[in-house]
Amino acid sequence: MAYEQLKQEIIAYSKKIGIDKIGFTSTDEFSEMKSRLKLQQESGFQSGFEKGTIEQRTEPVRLMPAAQSIIAIALAYPSRLSNEPKSVVGDRRGKFCRASWGMDYHYVLRDKLQLLGEFITTKLDGFQFKPMVDTGELADRAVAERAGIGFSGKNCAIITPEFGSYVYLGEMITNVPFPQDSPVGDSCGDCRICIDACPTGALEEGGRLNAKKCLAFLTQTKDYLPDDYRSKIGNQLYGYDTCQVVCPKNKGKDFHLHEEFEPDPDLVKPRLLPILNLSNKEFKERFGPMAGSWRGKKPIQRNAILALAHYKEKSAVDKLIELMETDPRPVIRGTAAWALGKIGTEEGVQAVKKAREQEKDKTVIDEMDKGLRIEL
Repeated sequence: MAYEQLKQEIIAYSKKIGIDKIGFTSTDEFSEMKSRLKLQQESGFQSGFEKGTIEQRTEPVRLMPAAQSIIAIALAYPSRLSNEPKSVVGDRRGKFCRASWGMDYHYVLRDKLQLLGEFITTKLDGFQFKPMVDTGELADRAVAERAGIGFSGKNCAIITPEFGSYVYLGEMITNVPFPQDSPVGDSCGDCRICIDACPTGALEEGGRLNAKKCLAFLTQTKDYLPDDYRSKIGNQLYGYDTCQVVCPKNKGKDFHLHEEFEPDPDLVKPRLLPILNLSNKEFKERFGPMAGSWRGKKPIQRNAILALAHYKEKSAVDKLIELMETDPRPVIRGTAAWALGKIGTEEGVQAVKKAREQEKDKTVIDEMDKGLRIEL
């Protein structure tokens, strides 16, 4: 069978099943990405969430010995929220980044790739494919760029002509030598709006990210948030997308093409105080279907405490005192104590001083002392 003909049939089928963009590329080594990843590693810029070795992430044949091509896909997601609830004194709310709105995209894209793979299997005997979405070894951005999905922006996102950077990416390695597509001929030019807008300087230079400084990664960590970033995080509970929001290429881009990605306003901008009361079961029931739940409730609750401190929300003092005194998790106790100092009420400060006399964990005591220094 002529692979060009089959390619066109695959493209047509992809549209039927709701894939917004599709591209084809070779399984050649991603040499430029390999160099970038090595530099990231040497500079200590990695997040720690990466999967696989640098070789596995840039050499497809290491993942599938029979590999001959890669099919890349993209699905657009919304950037604007209808009926957005307001965060007001006494009823403060946090925020999830746009990429975590709606159903967890990993499942949605995996289903699309599986359908695509099954379709090709009906057309071609001996067809083999290995799908992956985000958590696979391959560097999704490098695959998408070479497959013509979009170009790699200075904000480290793939920017498509049609949907801006508001797209989820996935790919499948195949054992078929499909004709390749050409990369998109576009770039950021002299624009550096995203670099200047990054509150922590995580975009060290165009297209190079220091994940250790990136608030999107920091919101997902489970330890104490480093001191330097507590004033930067605001009311962000998961992820951070200012570098996308300010991008001129995203101006006016808001696509509601998939019901699965439609956001529930009360989930993507939830009340902060109720989050602090959630059991593991309740957290999974409420936030489990979202991509932003993958690290569990602890990072979200820590970030909710920091958000209440950001707002200096006095109505939260009683709950924060309770957490400081009774929560079994040192990070939550310590962050609550720091927040009480930040909010600065007499009741909260005195509670920190009293709890400090009983506290045994050194990290918690350190946070208590930081909070009390804020109050001074």
